[in-house]
Amino acid sequence: MSDGPEEKRLYKIGEVCRMADVQPYVLRYWETEFPALAPGKSGGGQRLYTRREIDIILRIKQLLYSEGFTIAGAKKKLEGDMIDGAVAPGIATASTDSQVAERKATKPSGDVARTLHDVREELHAILRMLDE
Repeated sequence: MSDGPEEKRLYKIGEVCRMADVQPYVLRYWETEFPALAPGKSGGGQRLYTRREIDIILRIKQLLYSEGFTIAGAKKKLEGDMIDGAVAPGIATASTDSQVAERKATKPSGDVARTLHDVREELHAILRMLDE
């Protein structure tokens, strides 16, 4: 793959937050936990992310939110992914429709979905009890 304008473009934190659907404080925290995520800064101190860093952010989000990894587990998995070449520029450039289809394909079904729903309900009940 050649380094076209898309690979060389730098993105501000607001743009990256919209792309990844996370808050800026989440990205700043991830930067402290994941050494692979180290955006450059403009002369004025604004964080500037490359396409590769956005791919890493999307992978971190997937590991934490979709696959249920802890920060420590996600860090270890991401390091392994990077060694294996699984996180590379262009990984997260799929269209929104493709991303939606992928999420639907990985959605739990049957007994797993019911079990997850039951666990979630139990956790909500516990939270309600703690709030009393």
